[in-house]
Amino acid sequence: MVAPDLLQVDDGIDRAARIDASPVHNRIRARWDELPAGAQRVAQVVLDEPRLVLDLPIVDLAERAGTSAATVTRFCRQIGYAGYPALRMSIATELGRTESRHATAADIGRAFGPDDAAEDVRSSLLAGAVRSLRETADSVDLPSLRHLAGVLAGSRHVDLYGIGSSALAAEALAARMYRIGIFCNVWSEVHAGLTSAVLQTEDCVAIGYSHTGRTAETIQMLQEAGRHGCLTVAVTNDPESPLAQCAEIVIRTAAYEQFLQPDDLAAYYSQVYVGDLLYVLTAQADFPRAARHLTASARAVGPHRAGGIAVRFPDLPGPRPAPSAEDAPDAPLSA
Repeated sequence: MVAPDLLQVDDGIDRAARIDASPVHNRIRARWDELPAGAQRVAQVVLDEPRLVLDLPIVDLAERAGTSAATVTRFCRQIGYAGYPALRMSIATELGRTESRHATAADIGRAFGPDDAAEDVRSSLLAGAVRSLRETADSVDLPSLRHLAGVLAGSRHVDLYGIGSSALAAEALAARMYRIGIFCNVWSEVHAGLTSAVLQTEDCVAIGYSHTGRTAETIQMLQEAGRHGCLTVAVTNDPESPLAQCAEIVIRTAAYEQFLQPDDLAAYYSQVYVGDLLYVLTAQADFPRAARHLTASARAVGPHRAGGIAVRFPDLPGPRPAPSAEDAPDAPLSA
């Protein structure tokens, strides 16, 4: 059975119901190639008519898919749910949100075409980005992220690995972390990345970015860092991917893959979002140091901003240079 690229809408089926069971759809698409034939038949029923999961007991759904109740249970576990009740709960949660999202539902899950109006492209991009961010936020394991933030705050060094747009997301996190005193390097070239990975130690953190979780270079760099005692973290759309399997902590994003589909283009935003969340939590873990560094960097770049904006900097604990006459509070900062 061929993997479903898009949700095909039939007149006899509730369009919003099919589109908005999106976390389940996302998991199915991520694992489709690994599902046995029987599980794929169950998956297709769930994709076509997700409301059936709410309406039918497991035996009846299995009959609808031409398989057994045991196969339905295995399918649920293969896509990351504890069982049929957990699958039903996920679908019920998403369908419950549909009531407030009818206006944007039509824009979600469809690929762009050459004749699409600019207005349609605009709304589709926005809808895809919003959905990906919402689902990513819902899937984040906050206790795990808080633990990671504490480790980052006390780390000696952080290595970030990524290729293509994943490297851009890693660069965004590195720029933020550096401003609060967390020293990071981003590696998108495997030879340089492996050279850095072998220098990591138990007081370091390595984070690998890959939407699919199957980028060979990123996997190699993260594995090498892990072999030297470094805490390894994967940021990926697929929690069962090879990258996730070689990491101690997995941060899951939520965006689908499809050429010129809104969710594919939104993958970068999901990666940046989890990086921003991790940045704020890390700043909170050592707030006095973060505030001190942010104030120092603001003072450094202030004179290079045009407009003569008056800025008052708070008094913060910790050592700081003695202010000169030009640094008096409320003095205008001009270019």
